Amino acid sequence: MVFRVSIALVLLLVLLAGVAPGPFNTVVQSILGELIRGIGWLYLLVVFLALVFLMYLAFGRFGNLRIGGEDAEPEFSRASWMSMLFAAGMGIGLVFWGAAEPISHFSKPPEGLAPESMDAARAAMRYVFFHWGLHPWAIYALIGLAMAWFQFNRNGRGLVSDMLQPIIGRHHRGWIGRVVNIAAVVATAIGVATTLGFGTIQIAAGMERVFGLHAGPPLQLVIIAVAFVLYMASTLSGVDRGVKWLSNFNLALAAVLLLLVLVLGPTGAIFNTFTTTLGSYLNQLVTMSLRMSPFSSSTWVADWTIFYWAWWISWAPFVGSFIARISRGRSVREFVIGVVLAPTLLGFFWFSVFGGTAIWMQIFGQADLLQALGNGYETVLFTMFDSMPLPLLLSCIALVLLMIFFVTSADSAVLVLASMSTDEAGDPPPKRKLAWGVGVALIAGALLLAGGLDALQGMITIAALPFALLMVLVMVSLYRVLDQEYTRERRQAQRQRHMIDAWIAREMAAQEETQAEAARAHDQD
Repeated sequence: MVFRVSIALVLLLVLLAGVAPGPFNTVVQSILGELIRGIGWLYLLVVFLALVFLMYLAFGRFGNLRIGGEDAEPEFSRASWMSMLFAAGMGIGLVFWGAAEPISHFSKPPEGLAPESMDAARAAMRYVFFHWGLHPWAIYALIGLAMAWFQFNRNGRGLVSDMLQPIIGRHHRGWIGRVVNIAAVVATAIGVATTLGFGTIQIAAGMERVFGLHAGPPLQLVIIAVAFVLYMASTLSGVDRGVKWLSNFNLALAAVLLLLVLVLGPTGAIFNTFTTTLGSYLNQLVTMSLRMSPFSSSTWVADWTIFYWAWWISWAPFVGSFIARISRGRSVREFVIGVVLAPTLLGFFWFSVFGGTAIWMQIFGQADLLQALGNGYETVLFTMFDSMPLPLLLSCIALVLLMIFFVTSADSAVLVLASMSTDEAGDPPPKRKLAWGVGVALIAGALLLAGGLDALQGMITIAALPFALLMVLVMVSLYRVLDQEYTRERRQAQRQRHMIDAWIAREMAAQEETQAEAARAHDQD
């Protein structure tokens, strides 16, 4: 049922966007506007609560509880685990927005700041850290920890509905559970398709810059079609080694691109940007977390923060399930610190390199990135490369990086979507993988034709709402099972202490008796 209903909803979405793209985008933007005005605050509050909740779990009484049980051992070394965590969040988004978002904020800063000023530059980097920092990883960590706990400690199936078992009881396998799984699957499909849409737009822009091709809808659809063939070949062949090799190769390629921009760009300014922005981010973390614009018509928070939170929420089942699979044997404290803090710091450095370079080049007249921004977010990165040494090499590396990220992300997403829409454990049927592979490609293509970035951003914000509400229930559910486990382990430890105390008392009594008998024997002698 989950598969049939969710794939039907996806096909309905594709049909509406394909048959009437203009009216479809108009309706999406209208719904989005009402949603933001009415309950936009909900996204901010839920994500902030998730971050606070995870800090409580990590540094409170549950910190020493272990995923998989007391005797569970980690399957991967800490270094390998950290690398895979970073790989999970290191994707098309970082490449697409690395230079574009800081320049956009510099041009159109949050309310109350003068555009293209020093204050706007500082705010631009601070909000980039905010949008790609602790909060998105807290979303992933919450869902990842809950999925891992219910799968490895409670013998769950790895489905989203399993996380609600302490609240809804046996209904997590009934119609309520199916509705939850359908909502999660549809939100994830739209979230993944949105990311692939971003990647398609930027790959097309890069091909226009490098090869002179026109970056219009025909080229975008060709890119989606080629990527579809590649990721479906990978998914259906089941060649895990090839996918893992591609992922590792792409991480190495991302590191090469990062180092090249660091060395060829304003190196000193990049490190100054990282240090200054980190302090500013930590100083204003709570204010940014809960900032809305109740007395203004500004849509800045809706266009950026709420969109990002919705994007991360829609990706949470996908990334969370991956994190869960690789985290058996980790304590709650180690899990939260590793998932939330380590990738956050690496992401901060990525944006300091790309965003810091972009703003520096704009301020000091090395490149006109504001003009590039007017042509589309996707052109900013390649325009920045044009003003640096080795522009063709940098652009080609970025293109390869984007294409491989596209394939590996889609490959993993198709597998997760097929698994989430299958009640049975194990590898999903090939037909189900194929259906979701087609579905994701169709959503990305339909939304691009319907309205480009506006349609992508609007649809993902709407689709993520049910899962945002679900996150609140997941926090309640996870607290209950962790509290039960903590109480059980404490009682077990108390019983063991009592047994040890009783054994010691018996041994001491026996020893005293032995000594007494020896003393009596000595007296008789």
